[in-house]
Amino acid sequence: MSATPGLAMVEAAPSAALRPYVTRLCAYREHYAEPVTRSEMAMPGSVLVLAFGTPMEADGQRVRAFGGGLGDRFTVTRVAGPSEGVEVFLTPFGARRLYGLPMRHLANRVVPISDLLGPRADLIVERLAETASWRARLALADRLLSERIAAGPELGPELPWAWARLLETGGRLSVASLADALGWSHRHLVARFHDQVGLPPKTAARVIRFGRALRLLRAGTAPAVVAAECGFYDQAHMNREFRVLGDTTPGQIRPRPGGAAPASWAS
Repeated sequence: MSATPGLAMVEAAPSAALRPYVTRLCAYREHYAEPVTRSEMAMPGSVLVLAFGTPMEADGQRVRAFGGGLGDRFTVTRVAGPSEGVEVFLTPFGARRLYGLPMRHLANRVVPISDLLGPRADLIVERLAETASWRARLALADRLLSERIAAGPELGPELPWAWARLLETGGRLSVASLADALGWSHRHLVARFHDQVGLPPKTAARVIRFGRALRLLRAGTAPAVVAAECGFYDQAHMNREFRVLGDTTPGQIRPRPGGAAPASWAS
């Protein structure tokens, strides 16, 4: 572990086999002179942390390697000592296949990896810890995740299609339009979302809209323009959503120099 305080990261693109299920893979190392508390913003995906070192606090729990589902609120984390590992950003369907659980059971939750991946969980983390090179560590994580997801439950094409439509429209497509396009009842659509996404479609659309608003603000778009483009009723509505989903306000979001990617789940 480097003696220099802070966060260091290396990112790798997921392999072709993993790409439908994982959006980002990051190897990281972090430690600070004093404990750091962060508000992790809600995001349209699931985070898996394969970490070793000092446990951290997440949503009031003391955990080291953990995962969970999508959420419709921010999560508070606290880093109190040196840690490193691999952080994986899963699509809802990647998480559904990886964990083999209905995603409604994981919504707004932080769950130790042993409860998600069973007896092999500790072995996965040990193998990553024994791999010194960050690039090799990322390649190993890619391979292990690909194998596990390939063995997971098969999912039909309907929900990934509906999810893609929500992402394309920034969460502005109505639930009724989705149900009509699929030929499903509203009740059936909600049930399928609870199983494969974890949140009902209207709530998932809120999280997607929040993510789009974040990107626009970080790109330098004025808050009033973002509110209109993303479909908020007004700026007051957008402010309320940012407080619930991100523990922040639109005015606190600033463009990142050079369009830098977020440094962590919290960023």
